[in-house]
Amino acid sequence: MLTSDPTESFSTRPTGSRVLGYAAALLILVGLPVAAILWMTAVPGHSWAAPLPPLDPGQQQIAANLEAHVRAIAGKPHNIEYPAALEAAAQHIEDALTETGYAVHRQPLDPDRSERNIEVVIEPARPNAQTLVIGAHYDSAFDAPGANDNATGTAGVIELARLLADLRGKSGLRIRLVLFVNEEPPNFQTANMGSLVYAERLKHTGELVIGMLCLETLGYYSDQPHSQHYPAPLDLLYPSTDNFVAFVGLTSSRSFVRKTVGAFRAQARFPSVGGSAPGFITGIDWSDHWSFEQVGIPAVMITDTAVFRYPWYHMRGDTPDKVDYAKLARVVSGLERVVRGWALPRVSKNL
Repeated sequence: MLTSDPTESFSTRPTGSRVLGYAAALLILVGLPVAAILWMTAVPGHSWAAPLPPLDPGQQQIAANLEAHVRAIAGKPHNIEYPAALEAAAQHIEDALTETGYAVHRQPLDPDRSERNIEVVIEPARPNAQTLVIGAHYDSAFDAPGANDNATGTAGVIELARLLADLRGKSGLRIRLVLFVNEEPPNFQTANMGSLVYAERLKHTGELVIGMLCLETLGYYSDQPHSQHYPAPLDLLYPSTDNFVAFVGLTSSRSFVRKTVGAFRAQARFPSVGGSAPGFITGIDWSDHWSFEQVGIPAVMITDTAVFRYPWYHMRGDTPDKVDYAKLARVVSGLERVVRGWALPRVSKNL
C-alpha cells in the first residue's frame, strides 16, 4: 500500500518488533504501578455491607464504658505543655486498669519527669508463648482536648483489657496492653516518643512478638457521600463515604495487616478497608505503629483515618460530643473477637 507521502522512507514505518517494544514500554509505565497498588491494597475477606444490626447488651455496655473513659480523659488538653491534665489522664487510666484487677506497670521515659507509658499484661498459659502488643497513645495534640485523637484509642485499650481479662493464665499469647505518652508533637517520631522507647525496650528482652495493634483516632463516622478523602493514589481505590474502619500499615507489615483485616471481617459486622503502603504515602506512618516498625516488629494502625475525614483533627473542637460511641463499640467488640480468636483459636470457632 502506498503512503500519502511517496518520499517517506520504509524504515520509518512501525514494524512488528517496534509495536511489541511500545507495548512493553506501556506495560512497564502503566501496568507495573497498577500491579503494585493492587498488591498493596489487596486484603482477604469482604467488608460488611448490610445494615448494622442493633447493639447487643454487651456492646451497649462497651459503648457506655467507652464514653465514660473518653469524657474523663479528654475534658481538656493533656500533654507535656499541660502536665497536670496529662497526669490526671494517666491516673484515670491506671485507676481503670487497677479496678479490672490488673497490676499496673509504669515505664517512665525520664527519671526526672512524671511522663510515663502505662502497661498491663495478660500472662499466657505457657511462659514461652509469643507476644501480641495492643496500644494507643493517651496524650493530646497542642490545645486540643483530644477526644477522638486519641482518647477513643485509649478507651479502646482500657475496654479490651476488661473484655479480655478472663484470658489471664489461659491465653495462648502473652498480651501486652499499653498506653503510650508523647506521641504528639514535638516528640512525634523522635527518641522521646513513648511508643519508640517502649518498642526498643521490648525488642531488647528477646520476646518473640507476632505484631502490634495500634488503636488511633477511632470514633468518627457518617453516611454522608464524599465525606472521606485520601492521599493519592489511594483515592482511586477506597470508598468516599466515611462509615468504615481502616487497617493500614507499612509494606513491611503487609502480611500482618492482611491477617488482621481477614480476622476482623470474619468476626465483626462493621465496614472495613485495609492495605499497606510505603512510608512516603501521607498518613501511613502517623502513629505508634511506626515505632514498632523501627525495631522490626510488624504493626497495623486501626483508625477512622483521622485527618482524612475528621474536621476537628488537632483542633480545640476535638471534644467528646463528636464521637460516635455506638460505632466505636462495634469496632472494639470486633477487635476483642479478633484477639480472643488468636489467643484461644479452638474456642473462637464456637463464638
